Amino acid sequence: MSLRDVYLDWPHEISLETFAKCNASCTFCPYTTLERIGTKMPDELIDSIIEELKDHPWPFMISPFKVNEPFLDKRLIPICEKINRELPKAHLRLFSNGSALTEKHIDGVNGLERVVHLWISLNDHRPDEYNKLMGLDFERTCKNLDLLHEKVAAGAFRWDVVVSRVREAFIPSQTDNEFGAYVNRRWPLFRVHLIKRDGWIGYTEPNDATVPDAPCGRWFELSVCADGKISLCCMDGTGEHAIGDIRNGVFASYNAPHWRERRLKMLSRHKVSPCNGCTY
Repeated sequence: MSLRDVYLDWPHEISLETFAKCNASCTFCPYTTLERIGTKMPDELIDSIIEELKDHPWPFMISPFKVNEPFLDKRLIPICEKINRELPKAHLRLFSNGSALTEKHIDGVNGLERVVHLWISLNDHRPDEYNKLMGLDFERTCKNLDLLHEKVAAGAFRWDVVVSRVREAFIPSQTDNEFGAYVNRRWPLFRVHLIKRDGWIGYTEPNDATVPDAPCGRWFELSVCADGKISLCCMDGTGEHAIGDIRNGVFASYNAPHWRERRLKMLSRHKVSPCNGCTY
């Protein structure tokens, strides 16, 4: 069956930005431009989303992050534990820049169930360039990753760990490849992923300006900001192109006529705005 056959009515993935706060200032990310910085998604709203998702008939993913550092929210692990308890079809994707990944957080993630991966956005292996790129301390982040790797090696962390970099070019550059070699040498039990740079719908220059003449898999997701606004997708970081408000319900929001039509007809993104300018 196709993605449309299974997830036409219910989302394949839901991103929940529980706390719009990040300790980084990455040059390729729109975080510093957000008006919602510091906003916390109310507990009651999170509970209502989880309650409605009990009716989801298929396996799906929940990603408790959007344009933020999720481990800055003290509620993160308890929220994930509740998802584990109440949503047996839900699988968790966890994302972090690694700088706030304390031993307590590592052990908390290890205690969860159905974790697809813990994804670390490291982006550079050169301390000075890292500090300029992300506004974080390289050594502090690496010490956290050293501890995580030690736990993986000792069997005290059971989930897949991915370390990523946003590529300099569409075809990986020498620096991109050097980053991969560094990660493989220092943390051989982690996987390396080089991500192409996309434009965040006009925020930055992508590696490749080609807009695919095809539907987009992001139409099968809901990307929920901390203020309840549902942005168009992960590339709509500011929520400028919001498709609705999650307070109206998961099912109702996902099946709003203007959003459902894209999945139903599998339209080319060339035919719908602002997707006609997106390189994802």
